[in-house]
Amino acid sequence: MSDSFYELLNRAFVKHADRPCLIVPDGTCWSYGDIGRLAGKIAGVLIDHGVSPGDRVLVQVEKSPEAVGLYLGCLQVGGVYVPINSAYTIEEVAYFVEDAQPGLFVCRGRDEAALRLIAPNLAILSLGADGTGSLMGFVAATEALDEVVPRDASDTAAILYTSGTTGRSKGAMLTNDNLASNALTLADYWGWRDDDVLLHALPIFHVHGLFVALHCAMLRGTAMIFLPGFDAREVIRQLPAATVMMGVPTFYTRLLENEDFSSEVCRNMRLFISGSAPLTEQTFEAWQARTGHLILERYGMSETFMNTSNPLDGQRVAGTVGFALPGIEVRITDDAGEVLPTGEVGGIEVRGPNVFKGYWRMPKKTAEEIREDGFFITGDMGVMDAEGRVSIVGRAKDMVISGGYNIYPKEVEKLIDEMPGVVESAVIGVPHADFGEGVVAVVVPQGEEVSEPEVRSSLEGRLARFKQPKIVVNVASLPRNTMGKVQKNALRKQFNDLFDSGR
Repeated sequence: MSDSFYELLNRAFVKHADRPCLIVPDGTCWSYGDIGRLAGKIAGVLIDHGVSPGDRVLVQVEKSPEAVGLYLGCLQVGGVYVPINSAYTIEEVAYFVEDAQPGLFVCRGRDEAALRLIAPNLAILSLGADGTGSLMGFVAATEALDEVVPRDASDTAAILYTSGTTGRSKGAMLTNDNLASNALTLADYWGWRDDDVLLHALPIFHVHGLFVALHCAMLRGTAMIFLPGFDAREVIRQLPAATVMMGVPTFYTRLLENEDFSSEVCRNMRLFISGSAPLTEQTFEAWQARTGHLILERYGMSETFMNTSNPLDGQRVAGTVGFALPGIEVRITDDAGEVLPTGEVGGIEVRGPNVFKGYWRMPKKTAEEIREDGFFITGDMGVMDAEGRVSIVGRAKDMVISGGYNIYPKEVEKLIDEMPGVVESAVIGVPHADFGEGVVAVVVPQGEEVSEPEVRSSLEGRLARFKQPKIVVNVASLPRNTMGKVQKNALRKQFNDLFDSGR
């Protein structure tokens, strides 16, 4: 017996071997026994290709049951699973090859030739049958590994790279204990039932889809409707067979836009969970009005998995991310790490068994972001009420400082989003000769453009003048990353020269 997180999963695979695990759209069903056997065979292939405990296995593949088997097989042999976004180009992938120093790269067949050019000395396998060296081809001729390679709780099980929007991507080292503690906590906190069916439409190169969604279902041996991605029509078709859905806010807004989406579609659902990006109060309320369900919003990140959650039973408050999860501490601090009084905005810091062990090959950065008392500086700005409920007001890097005053974008966005004719907004700061930064509202209108006078009129008397946008820009849509987060760095770059005209 070891502290490998795979030990926990494998118990569920054995106990629930005949239960459905992954149900794909064509009706094919992989049982837990099937998935366990696939993981064991892939584990054998990994060992045959030189993967030892602690070796990084870099992975860029499409979502599939075979990709899940690869993740599990990597855990079984004690390798370090390193998934990267399937949208990255070969040029972008070169950075991760150099930084992660993997012992093996598993890729898509179409990328294999290009990868061999940029990494001629790296062992490379394609996942499917369309490459020179096919992992699934080797699986057919490989005996399954039965045992789990022993690992300590503190050993790194995965490295997840942050988005790198402010510079070099950082690899968060996640331990077996990180994976186990958060998975067990969430399955209990969200009341995972023996008969739950999870609708899984998230990517699996990210905390949300890979760890949160998969782990909750697998620990309890329950079924997943395993979609390759989010398509509103397909989700509507599959929802009546599900009881739980995890999604990003974009999932919920797109479903609300579909005229075929109704409360009847949600008749068997018990829980809708949202995360990875802020959920607006407008979406929260519109969802309740359409379906009768209250979305449960939670808060997490690559370095910590989940930190807080609105309650399963109890009041779910729109615009908040709920309370610290059991065993996790959350505090709001000033720049020096001193805890601020209730109701004051400051930096969100967290401590607990969910917090990563550090950044791969970045000891200095690790020391900067994990305090000596073990609290991790998340970079998010928030406020905590007297009950301990947390609300996020934005990223520290997104805070606007105009004329010496701090402006938290979410406070402004919340009011603009309430305006008739506004779909959503993003508030940014860009260089301004007099104020240092000028406040800009980037607005997505429903129909006709939203004017600056309309915004000023709506905010008059509700928001201090220094917080109000000096310019309003209308756009067709806001730039987002794969997980639905608005890319404010892209907006700042796009509108960096907006005040050069002297406005």
